[in-house]
Amino acid sequence: MDIASILGFLGAIGMVAYTMISGGGIEPFIDPAWTTVFGGTLFAVLYSHPIGAWGAGHGAMLKVFMPPIKKNEELIERMVELAAIARKDGMMALEGQEVPDKFFSKGMQMLVDGADEAKLVSQLNQEIKAMKLRHEANQGVVKGWIDIGPAMGMIGTLIGLVQMLQNLDDPSTIGPSMAVALLTTFYGAVMANMFFIPVAEKMKIRSSEESKTMQLIIEGIDSIVRGENVMITKEKLEAFLSPLERAGGKKDGE
Repeated sequence: MDIASILGFLGAIGMVAYTMISGGGIEPFIDPAWTTVFGGTLFAVLYSHPIGAWGAGHGAMLKVFMPPIKKNEELIERMVELAAIARKDGMMALEGQEVPDKFFSKGMQMLVDGADEAKLVSQLNQEIKAMKLRHEANQGVVKGWIDIGPAMGMIGTLIGLVQMLQNLDDPSTIGPSMAVALLTTFYGAVMANMFFIPVAEKMKIRSSEESKTMQLIIEGIDSIVRGENVMITKEKLEAFLSPLERAGGKKDGE
């Protein structure tokens, strides 16, 4: 599990819950009106996306809490080893070699199959473009929750105000109706700002990291195709690492 995502999520909930409890308890903030916000947003997002994209987007949200992708240092180390093998024994010696990444494996197979440099790089870059399009579609589902959630909260507020105005002659209904009006806005704000906006930001970061790793792999495979010196290949690939990563430390933000 991704510790930063879990701690951040639980911490944000904890801070809000603490404020509620210290002010008199959580019970006043629990109302069936949450169905207007959550359920209404759920179906509105479904309405605005194809069913496949809707399902894939929600599945991608869960990956925010999973560990980050493999370390680039390990990929570089393996690439340097394979570059040395190819330089010593030829490209066919790379067949059957284990690699720690599916994209890496695909590139290596194309290399062994004799794909020329231009075709190999073009095909792998096309894979990156397709990945980015998938990620954008998933992020679009999250953006739907961010945009529609607070709006559904405002709809709930209007419902509460209408109910209150219709029953001004009964003072006992004013308080509950006003509470509904305020709570739905609260639900929409909490849902968007405490969950979906952070999730969207983390998804963008993960997409950028994955794209960077794939670009690194393309650069390494291209160097192997060119038969470049192993040390030159290593230095070229290490340009993708931060100074801390090159020194053998942890990734930025870990």
